[in-house]
Amino acid sequence: MRKSLTGVLSLAVLIGTVGATGASAGAATAAEPAANRSSGAAAGSEASTEDIKDRILAIPGMSLIEEKPYAGYRYFVLNYTQPVDHRRPSKGTFQQRITVLHKDVSRPTVFSTSGYNVSTNPSRSEPTQIIDGNQVSLEYRFFTPSRPAPADWSKLDIWQAASDQHRVFTALKKIYGKKWLATGGSKGGMTATYFERFYPKDMDGVVAYVAPNDVDNKEDSAYDRFFRNVGTKECRDKLAGVQREALIRRAPLQKKYKEQAAANGWTFNTIGSLDRAYEATVMDYVWAFWQYSLVADCVDIPADAKKATDDDIWNSVDSISGFSAYADQGLETYTPYYYQAGTQLGSPDIKQPWLGNLSRYGYQPPRNFVPRSIPMKFDRHAMRDIDSWVKHNARRMMYVNGENDPWSAEPFRLGRGAKDSAVHTVPGGNHGARVSGLPEAQRAKATADILRWAGVAPAAVENDPAKAKPLAKFDTRLDQRNGEVERDEATLRP
Repeated sequence: MRKSLTGVLSLAVLIGTVGATGASAGAATAAEPAANRSSGAAAGSEASTEDIKDRILAIPGMSLIEEKPYAGYRYFVLNYTQPVDHRRPSKGTFQQRITVLHKDVSRPTVFSTSGYNVSTNPSRSEPTQIIDGNQVSLEYRFFTPSRPAPADWSKLDIWQAASDQHRVFTALKKIYGKKWLATGGSKGGMTATYFERFYPKDMDGVVAYVAPNDVDNKEDSAYDRFFRNVGTKECRDKLAGVQREALIRRAPLQKKYKEQAAANGWTFNTIGSLDRAYEATVMDYVWAFWQYSLVADCVDIPADAKKATDDDIWNSVDSISGFSAYADQGLETYTPYYYQAGTQLGSPDIKQPWLGNLSRYGYQPPRNFVPRSIPMKFDRHAMRDIDSWVKHNARRMMYVNGENDPWSAEPFRLGRGAKDSAVHTVPGGNHGARVSGLPEAQRAKATADILRWAGVAPAAVENDPAKAKPLAKFDTRLDQRNGEVERDEATLRP
């Protein structure tokens, strides 16, 4: 994080334009007869005389941005017309980007969300690989270009976003009629959870990765306990030493920061000053290390920070936290996240006692990272509602956390009302924790659950979950291995 319903709306309410033709189909599907093009290259495809692209573009409000080739799939980047306000759909619309990784209409589908921008290059979430299915990915509202103009920021909340997903699901379910699972990592896992809370009848299962659950925004002692014990003492001491030196050497290192800012055109109007941006980056250093790295990576941290050069300290902080993060240019992309953190999601406030009195500003709140022209007011009931609902109503919901991931310090927990649900923790795992990183027995059980929820568990797995394995082979271009996590420019965000 800093680096995270009601009713069915008629699709006919919003008049969309069917998009123009995009790029030609990929090599794997271009030579197929028309009878098979609707369902990809997989053996046993259902016959259809209508191309899958035509079926998707026949949905009111759906238009094509482009089609990209990928062997064994059809991959579409699309725009979908959404209401700015799902409670008052006549009050304006905006275009929301979605992507469809099409395998076969006879396969189940995974609805994947990051909670941020959508990637326009083909990729698979882990559940998509496990069930060998289709994947629909959605760009979160207000992340450009999926932002209404003018932007009414009061319409950026978890219910409106869940309603975006509900409309996309309702539209595509007519084509992809088999079972659906929702998934996402970090803020995407939060998003999948909120979707399930507000539209519990849509999905057949949820797999949420490293999803933080900040029930009480004013109570963050769990994070302080986490940082007192994570990893090894040697590693914690090395990180604390570098962080202290970065604040002690504020003057010479800020000289370098000013030079970098001038060279790159960075400005600091939103946060208020270069000094505030510098300190915010340094304050993120320890958190960012554990979010993205493993204990083994401690070997790269300067062993004796007091004897390290200024360049050594700068390079360590920059490579882990990123000094561009709190410049206006680094913050702008993530304004929707910081807005949500400061209005509903909550954000951590950690003490870091090893810094003594070196900090001037403390752990700065999300309000400091959003332009003052955008009003913000925190709703302390939003996350309490979600937490209570998960504890008492979770059905076929799975949470996968990383033992050494700071965001997993405040996780979702299941109560007595939860059914057919589980929480798994990857030993030593960071913010890239996956089912594939679980101990063997847990990994097989989690994989079997995902296959069962999607309706594609082989008979052998139904009889013995220990035999469960992903149905699709690992693809180095499409899939991420356990422990891999994309680094954001600003590190303290889920």
